[in-house]
Amino acid sequence: MTDAITADALANILARHALWLADDQTGERANLSGADLRHANLSGADLRHANLSGANLIGANLIGADLRDADLSGAHLSWAHLSGANLTGAHLIGANLTGADLRGADLRDADLRGADLWRADLTGADLSGADLTGAALTGADLTGAALTDAITGTGAV
Repeated sequence: MTDAITADALANILARHALWLADDQTGERANLSGADLRHANLSGADLRHANLSGANLIGANLIGADLRDADLSGAHLSWAHLSGANLTGAHLIGANLTGADLRGADLRDADLRGADLWRADLTGADLSGADLTGAALTGADLTGAALTDAITGTGAV
């Protein structure tokens, strides 16, 4: 297993990513693929377009984080705190979101094919246009969630 990333190293990666997002040539897209970020505090972080595929984000604080178009394929987000996070267009193919707090999260057009959302709290989340083909939703709370044009494998909702 990969060693946990130190707070200083993570801050450096996020700073270089911010420069990359601003088209600064000294910046670099955040590549946290496979990183051990268990219980990391990424609240409010700007991780648009970041590569977090296969990252271990179990119990991480991503409240209000901007994860638009981020690659979270195969990421471990069990019991992660994602309330109010913006995951528009995010790639969450095969991600483990068991028990994740996604209350009020924006998941419009997200790719959740094969994702495990067992007991996830999606209360008030916007899943409009999301692809939920093959996603496990057993025990998930979808109270008040927007599912307009969401794809479930049997067609749009």
